Amino acid sequence: MRTLNKAKIFLLPLTMLLLVSFTVAHKFYVSVTNINYSEDDAAFQITSRIFIDDLDRLLNERYGIEAKLATPNESKIADEYIEKYFRTKFLIELDGKPANYTFLGKRYDTDVVICYLEIPKVNLPEIKTMSVQNEILTDLFDEQKNIVHIKWRDNKKSFVLIRENNKGMLNL
Repeated sequence: MRTLNKAKIFLLPLTMLLLVSFTVAHKFYVSVTNINYSEDDAAFQITSRIFIDDLDRLLNERYGIEAKLATPNESKIADEYIEKYFRTKFLIELDGKPANYTFLGKRYDTDVVICYLEIPKVNLPEIKTMSVQNEILTDLFDEQKNIVHIKWRDNKKSFVLIRENNKGMLNL
């Protein structure tokens, strides 16, 4: 009986060690973008939430800048490069024509950077279709998912966009 107890004492930690060694920590790669039509402003107001560390890594790998986002030593050119990246990876078309948006800036919330964009002067009753192409971080992370929520009047539509399927289309 004592031998069995000794074996249990030895095997339990060994089993736990083996189980832990085969478990791989996996990070969740996701961004969430909200596109809301404001009747008062006649504009699409856009917020995009991205993990700070992922965006920081992207700016380093893609542009070679040490952005140091959300730190006292943040690069003075970080906003410029974030906007540049958005312009190449986040596209909206209204009735098949590219919509020009303004990059309004960013702020930090815990471990997320929130980027603010706006498409001004949108006469919604004249718009028939909208497409959103969101490739944010898909060039860096294969597992990246970009969730897009669109709200206009009393309507809502959501998409989960990935590298292989990076565009969502809807009728307004």
